[in-house]
Amino acid sequence: MTAPLLSLTSVGCARGGLIILDNVSFEVSPGEALILRGPNGSGKTTLLRTIARLQPAAQGTIEAADDSIAYGAHADGLKATLTVTENLTFWAALFGTRGIDAALEAFDLTALKDRRAGALSAGQKRRLGLARLMVTGRPIWALDEPTVSLDAASVAMFARAVEAHLAGGGAAVIATHIDLGLKARTLDVTQFKASTSASKDFDEAFL
Repeated sequence: MTAPLLSLTSVGCARGGLIILDNVSFEVSPGEALILRGPNGSGKTTLLRTIARLQPAAQGTIEAADDSIAYGAHADGLKATLTVTENLTFWAALFGTRGIDAALEAFDLTALKDRRAGALSAGQKRRLGLARLMVTGRPIWALDEPTVSLDAASVAMFARAVEAHLAGGGAAVIATHIDLGLKARTLDVTQFKASTSASKDFDEAFL
């Protein structure tokens, strides 16, 4: 049996010093995608930030190999004065990987490779931000509403990139309100809603 890439056991997630999700438990194996559902404010972003270790779990355990998670948030994380190529090259060097051509092609950025990121449209910036995932070399993608600003064709492009990532043995945890057409499990985070209580020893610096 293949070992999971990501495993959560009785995890609690806090926001603003209050536990909002309690007893979250699931596993994600190689080749698997998990779609997080729930209304705005239900804790999807907080859960993803906790998985990505941007803030500590209030309780429970999260098991994943070190440096195995690439986190994609609402911000695109681009340097406006750098070109598309320079942005991707920077991220590839940061993560110790080589080659950006596959990422350029997957997100239809080859014709834009010499354009400054600041001169791109909102959708093009989003595609460039998502292309960064492919140059991280990390097996787990934790993504928060990744299709914001994307048209239908670009959403399909993103879905194909995720499918290719899964086919290569990667995994993805994605918070989204739309149907990406992926073969994936769905997890409604509202089932983990906690009764309002203060989080012990919670570090506000992580908010």
